[in-house]
Amino acid sequence: MGIFGALQSAVSGLKAQSHAMENISGNIANSQTIGYKRIDTSFVDLLADAPVKQQVAGAVSAFSRSMNTLRGDIQNADTQTYMALNGNGFFVTEKADGSPGTFYTRRGDFDIDRNGFLVNGAGYRLTGLDMENGVVTGSVAKPIQIDNSFLKASASKKINYQLNLPKVPKTSDYDGSDPATALLKPASFADAPTAGVGPDFIAGGTESAAFTGQSISGGGLTLYTATGEPVNVQMRWAKTDNTAGAEKWELYYASDSAPAAPAAWTKLAIYAYDQGELTTVTSAAGGAPVPVGTSLTHNISVNNTALGAVLFDHGLKGMTQFADNSGMATTTTLKQDGYGAGEFISVGISDDGRVVASYTNGETREVSQIVTASFSNANALRRGDGGAYTASTESGEPIIDQSGQGIVGSSTEASNTDISEEFTKLIVTQQAYSANTKIVTAADEMLREALSMIR
Repeated sequence: MGIFGALQSAVSGLKAQSHAMENISGNIANSQTIGYKRIDTSFVDLLADAPVKQQVAGAVSAFSRSMNTLRGDIQNADTQTYMALNGNGFFVTEKADGSPGTFYTRRGDFDIDRNGFLVNGAGYRLTGLDMENGVVTGSVAKPIQIDNSFLKASASKKINYQLNLPKVPKTSDYDGSDPATALLKPASFADAPTAGVGPDFIAGGTESAAFTGQSISGGGLTLYTATGEPVNVQMRWAKTDNTAGAEKWELYYASDSAPAAPAAWTKLAIYAYDQGELTTVTSAAGGAPVPVGTSLTHNISVNNTALGAVLFDHGLKGMTQFADNSGMATTTTLKQDGYGAGEFISVGISDDGRVVASYTNGETREVSQIVTASFSNANALRRGDGGAYTASTESGEPIIDQSGQGIVGSSTEASNTDISEEFTKLIVTQQAYSANTKIVTAADEMLREALSMIR
């Protein structure tokens, strides 16, 4: 072949370097594209079959080499629905126009579109598994759609209540020398209360003032009806017995607290203590005493607003009676499980890859579990527009992960293109291309000299 072989090798070199230049230019152009994975160029020599003593260097061919497994820098983002992957997985997406096909991407700049779907900047919808009450209920990933309707109210059904009652309650009537003056004295009321009597058995201006003077505050909280109406519930504790080993306290709540009317207090339960530890609880509505750790249910009504049956949960060691210089109850836990209706305000991504909707009532709801996919050979995925990939025979089938592991919320992944490295490649490629042109020029001159010999 000789000179003609040299020309062919030089031309193949020009083509190979042009291919490399195209990849370099694309990498530089996408250096600021979210989730972009650069393409490197590899060269392979092409040799004609020949005896060992007659082998030549041969031509060259270039092919692209994807760098999909090389992660770009993870950057913080102000948008709560933006996310990045701290690993080798891909988000599983579908086209926003609803056309068929599953696409995999590292581009995580997802935002809510007008239809409530999470769509990234390239127009691909994020998919996930449906959730209800914090549990994954879906079995097939589908586009995540956020419901911006009101979150309906939930009635209060349970109160977690834990506190320490003082050995000697420093009530208003306590004179500081005789602990008996701190006890509740039903005989001091005009209408003495009777155990088990229903609401408002301590009522009227005089009686209410006397009860308040012989009891201490137990704290208060807001409960909610089934329609979301807030009801303020105030509680007070009154000690009724100082007998060693059988000390007793009674828990009351304000069943009538209208501003224009005298307060009415209703007894809920009787608590027995021995050496500072709770032994039994007896409901004021009747029944046998129950052991520690048993939760009692009480029907509560405030200002004629019925809250219905509410469970009081004190835990195993949540109610104690240890000496306290303040003489007041020290509350350690007081919370309930109800809430009013709430308006949708925002959506974010949790650390375990769950889409979380937030509402004006302070409640949050996990609405979807984001799924990710990994591949045995991620560098062999077939590229598409917008940083989307599809599976190929070489990449293998997707391995779906439903754990949300590696998802980072309020973040995006930058391009893995290194500008300085690409510029270095650019210089080398330019020099190699120029050198190949010199070979073409030299081979042309040699052919011209050969042709001129016959003239």
